[in-house]
Amino acid sequence: MCRNIKTLFNFEPPATEDEIHASALQFVRKLSGFNKPSQANEMAFDRAVAEVSEAARKLLISLQTHAPARDREIEAEKARERSRQRFG
Repeated sequence: MCRNIKTLFNFEPPATEDEIHASALQFVRKLSGFNKPSQANEMAFDRAVAEVSEAARKLLISLQTHAPARDREIEAEKARERSRQRFG
């Protein structure tokens, strides 16, 4: 799994279009091996990002849970603490 792709489900407020697009972009970059595609591959790359974004948006809308929504600030602090423990 790409470490830069963050969990977007079950947060309050819900994931934004920018967050969904950013995760799709990271996913397509990982699959293609391109950080920035050549002009010859740019259309295919951009189309893939759009299609993955749409699939992610549909997935997030259709998922259900009974768990309470997570708070972004609390989750970010937990991630910072894990990072401090891991890297000192």
